[in-house]
Amino acid sequence: MVAAASKCRSCGKPAVIDLPRHNANFCAEHLKQLCRRQLEKAIDDYNMFDPGDRILVAVSGGKDSFAVWDMLIDAGYAADGLYVGLGIGDYSDESTRYVTAFAEERKLRLRTVDLRDEYGYDIPTAARATKRVPCSACGISKRHLFDKAAVDGGYDVVVTGHNLDDEAAVLLGNVLHWDIEYLARQLPVLPAANGFPKKAKPLVRLTERETAAWCLLRGIDYLVEECPIATGNRHLHHKGVLNSIEQESPSTKAAFFLNFIDNMAPLLADQTAAASGDLGRCARCGAPTTGETCAFCRLVDNASAHEPVPVELVLGKRGRR
Repeated sequence: MVAAASKCRSCGKPAVIDLPRHNANFCAEHLKQLCRRQLEKAIDDYNMFDPGDRILVAVSGGKDSFAVWDMLIDAGYAADGLYVGLGIGDYSDESTRYVTAFAEERKLRLRTVDLRDEYGYDIPTAARATKRVPCSACGISKRHLFDKAAVDGGYDVVVTGHNLDDEAAVLLGNVLHWDIEYLARQLPVLPAANGFPKKAKPLVRLTERETAAWCLLRGIDYLVEECPIATGNRHLHHKGVLNSIEQESPSTKAAFFLNFIDNMAPLLADQTAAASGDLGRCARCGAPTTGETCAFCRLVDNASAHEPVPVELVLGKRGRR
């Protein structure tokens, strides 16, 4: 992570990580201090939630969701976890084991939803039934279930582990297509409105490398493998492009995303269907939607009627592209 002779900028002790975007090296204790400070700054700057709020953290088994859950508990917030079983073969089985172990070891409350058991489909089957990339069905499913769990459970806010790398990559994709609807919603906080719960991303000031270092230093065991059916996802390509730029010009990602939030996002505040009030209620589940039936209910109808598809078939199809 860092040259052996490097010293921590804060205390002069041996450093464990170099962070070019901060032009500094940090020891273990001061790296954790940096992460805590960046978390609290994001929470305070964007008014994400208050100390007494009930928080529901979307967890996947990966480093970012574990890091944000652990940081919130470490900072004294009341936070429960929500895990959605996606039915992606061994990958989902492993994810379930990591999430369950994390919660049990720390005596944290974990809520779980299994797509196959509760809604009659899984992500590989949904991908085949809809003839769309798996990430589409995955995103629709998780967003709906996070919202539903938060509203039904009386939580004040849903928290996700999106970090600075994630947000910068999504922003790049949205800018390349000038997708105004998505750009207008790409904020660190989305307030509760029109039946949607409040949503927050406390890690937007921390990079993927920094959240991985937090997990290492805190002894958090997480699933390292990426989702096997996300191969070819444009989001991953955009991350790679930004990483190349960052290597030549450290702090580019932070400037790109945070300056967008400060300077451009306010100009787009009224450019979403939710902002214009153009939302009704799903005739099936009551969720906010622009049509008669929400995207999740349409997905359930389509995918649950399809013969189950082994994940290997989806992997094979994607591999030939």
